[in-house]
Amino acid sequence: MTRCRKLVAAVAGALLLSGCGEFAGMYDTPLPGGAELGDHPFRLTVQFTDVLDLVPQAAVKVADVPVGRVEEIALSEDTHYAVVRIVVNGGVVLPANSGAELRQSSLLGEKFVELRGPSAGEQADGRLGEGAVIPLAKTNRNPEVEEVLGALSLLLNGGGIDQLRTISQELTNALSGNEADIRALLSRVDEVATELDGHKGEIVRAIDGLNRLSSTLNSQTDDLEVALNDLAPGLQVVTTQRDQLVGMLQSLDKLSDVAVTTVNASRDELIADLRALEPTLEKLAEAGQNLPTALKILPTYPFPDAAGAVVKGDYANVRARVDLNLDSLVQNFLNSSQPPIALPQNPSAPPPPSLPLPTAPPPLGVPGGGVLGGLDGLLDGILGGG
Repeated sequence: MTRCRKLVAAVAGALLLSGCGEFAGMYDTPLPGGAELGDHPFRLTVQFTDVLDLVPQAAVKVADVPVGRVEEIALSEDTHYAVVRIVVNGGVVLPANSGAELRQSSLLGEKFVELRGPSAGEQADGRLGEGAVIPLAKTNRNPEVEEVLGALSLLLNGGGIDQLRTISQELTNALSGNEADIRALLSRVDEVATELDGHKGEIVRAIDGLNRLSSTLNSQTDDLEVALNDLAPGLQVVTTQRDQLVGMLQSLDKLSDVAVTTVNASRDELIADLRALEPTLEKLAEAGQNLPTALKILPTYPFPDAAGAVVKGDYANVRARVDLNLDSLVQNFLNSSQPPIALPQNPSAPPPPSLPLPTAPPPLGVPGGGVLGGLDGLLDGILGGG
C-alpha cells in the first residue's frame, strides 16, 4: 500500500512539474466570458503611443462586441511606442486600412482595444488578415478620467474662469450706452455679408485666378530667380546715379512750374489763336477726303504725279510734240475773241459792240503766194533749204 502511494505521488509530481513548464502565470489564463475565437483565428499587431494600463487577455471588440483578446504587450525596438499583439476571430471582416482605439468599458472599468473601420471620407481597401499591422497613424486612445479631472481642476482653479468674468464685464461696459451704434454696426455687417454673398461667384473666380497665377509663377521659379539675380546690377546702377535722378526730377518740377506759369499768362492769347484756327480746321475737315489725292502731286509739283516715272537717275525721258505750222498759229491769234490779258468786268455795263475786222492787205508778189508762203521761203533760205 505504501509502495502504491509513493508511485501515485511520483506520477502526480511529474505531471505537476510538466504543467509548470508551460504555465507562465495568470496572464496566460483566459478571462471568463471572453470572445469565442473559432477554429481559424488570425493575429494582428497594433501600434500605440501609450497603452495606459492595458493588460494581456484584455478584450478586443468591434462595435462593442468581443471578437478577440490581447495576447502580448511589448515595447518597440526604438522604445518610442508600444506594440500590442492581438488575436481575432477568423470570421471578422475588416478593411485593411482599419484603425484601432484604446477605450475603457466604464468609468472605473477595464481597458480594451476597439477595432474600427476607415475614417470618414476614406475609401475601404482590402481586408485585414494574418500578420497585418495597424500603424500609429491609425490608432488613438480616449482621455483618462484623471486627465479630465485634472483639466477641470486647472480650469476652475485660476485656469481661465476669472479671465472670462473680466472679459464679460469689459464687454458689458463697452456695450452699455452704445446699443444704437452696435445695432447699426451689425446692420452694416449684415449688408456687407449679403453683398459678398451676391458676389461669391466673382470671388471664387478671383481665387481660381490667383491659384492659376500661383501655379504659373511656381512653374517659372527658375526664370524668376534669374530675373531677380539680374535685377541686382540694375539696382546698383540706379543707386549710383541717384543724385542725377534726383536732379532730373527737380528740374522737371521747375519746368512744370514754368510751363504752368507760361500757360496761365498766355491763356487768353492761346484761346484766341485756337479760335482763329477754327475756320481753317473746319475747311480742312471739309476737304479731308480730297487731301490724300492732292498730296499725291506734292512731291512732283508743278508736274503731275506721273512725272516721277519720267526721271531715271540723272536723266529724264521726254517726248515732246512741237507744232511749227505758222498758218495755224496766226489763224489762232487772229480768230481769238479773248483778250490776252483779262480785263475787269462791270456787270451793270452793256457789252461793247463788236468791231469789224480790217481786210487783209493784198498778197505780196512772192513766189508761193501769200504771206505764209513767203515766210516758208524765208525759213527755207535761212535753214539752207532748196
